[in-house]
Amino acid sequence: MKVCKFGGTSVANAEQIKKVASIVKSDKTRRLVVVSAPGKRFPEDIKVTDLLIDLVNGVIAGVDYQERLEKVVSRFHVNAVDLGLDDTIIEELRRDLNTRIHYSIQISEQYLFDTIKACGEDYSARMIAAYLNKIGVKARYISPKEAGLIVNEAPSRTMAIDEAYKNLAALKNSEDIVIFPGFFGFTKAGRLRTFDRGGSDITGSILAAAVQADVYENFTDVDCVFTANPKVVNHPSEIQEITYREMRELSYAGFSVFHDEALMPVVKLGIPVHIKNTNNPEAKGTKIVEKRNVNPHAITGISADAGFSILYISKYLMNREIGFGRKLLQILEEEYISYEHTPSGLDDISVIIRSHQLTPEKEERIIKRAYNELHADDVYFRHGFSMVVLVGEGMNNSTGLAARAATAISRTGANIEMINQGSSEVSLAFGILEKYEDTILRSLYEEFFAMAAYAN
Repeated sequence: MKVCKFGGTSVANAEQIKKVASIVKSDKTRRLVVVSAPGKRFPEDIKVTDLLIDLVNGVIAGVDYQERLEKVVSRFHVNAVDLGLDDTIIEELRRDLNTRIHYSIQISEQYLFDTIKACGEDYSARMIAAYLNKIGVKARYISPKEAGLIVNEAPSRTMAIDEAYKNLAALKNSEDIVIFPGFFGFTKAGRLRTFDRGGSDITGSILAAAVQADVYENFTDVDCVFTANPKVVNHPSEIQEITYREMRELSYAGFSVFHDEALMPVVKLGIPVHIKNTNNPEAKGTKIVEKRNVNPHAITGISADAGFSILYISKYLMNREIGFGRKLLQILEEEYISYEHTPSGLDDISVIIRSHQLTPEKEERIIKRAYNELHADDVYFRHGFSMVVLVGEGMNNSTGLAARAATAISRTGANIEMINQGSSEVSLAFGILEKYEDTILRSLYEEFFAMAAYAN
């Protein structure tokens, strides 16, 4: 049994949806299908999720939002017409959007955002189920609420609870193909909550674990995972097989092919993930597995991601003070801020944070508390950083990698602001200024992959 998920580009328009239907029909073991909201049809296009966010912003601003609502409806209407479906689903969408807006705004802005954003995936699934039935494929739309995808309560990060897996296991007994919307679930109290952007990957992984699928297929718009971002590096080599740990590290640091949180459910059961291309389903793709054949090369891939800030704190004899790190992280926890890395010295510590979590008000409070409660000598934030990460299971058996990487970075004229290596020695991260990100990525690729010996 296979669970397959189709991303936004795979369901962007009628032509793509027909490809999805063909892929599902071609393999009888594809019984559970998770879909995203329609993505971009062309580079200048706007994703449906972004149209929905714009709609919510209009509601909150108190402006006439009907024009924004009709933009969303129009995207689905075009697909419905091109698929030969009647207007019933479109009228339902229009009514549902207005109902959700009027109901949700009375609760909270966050609930409004979650409820409206989820419409993209919800109606994408309804439409695809309707089209499959139209062409003679027995399929049914099932909502996460009906299926029992129960998530935790706010404000904690949205995650499926154990009970959800027990509920969802029943889906494997469905006689029809199940079309399931990604990106959201419901609390026990019945409140809709969304996962992070890209959360349809998470939904697919949860379903794969729940039904103990043989494989979780994740269809996107590229043939495979590459060793580096093909938008930055010309013709990077392909990765045919990669471990869970390697993929987790690469996704965390900028690989957009697969959501980094989506691996957790399938890792526990050792279910392989297969990245495939909707536009070229015959391509081999990339398999994400627990263990793979020995790679003769230490580095599997290089990724980079911008949008990091550094909280720097110094205090003389910090290393002698018991509980300093705990107290510092407690301050961040109370501001609902997670951290990425904490490189430190005897008298100073840096905390790497995703910048989107910060506001000027939060920064001011953190700095004030660090002085008053930790009695720090110096505290400040720095912004505009990227993390460039080398990833590979073979790194712990190789010498000189850090030196080679540092040399490659130095050739660009950039300064290394921070170096951090995890205890597992699967990754080596460099903090650099954002403006050097692409140049450094190309230099590192040249160092570790450009030679013929490293070609796949």
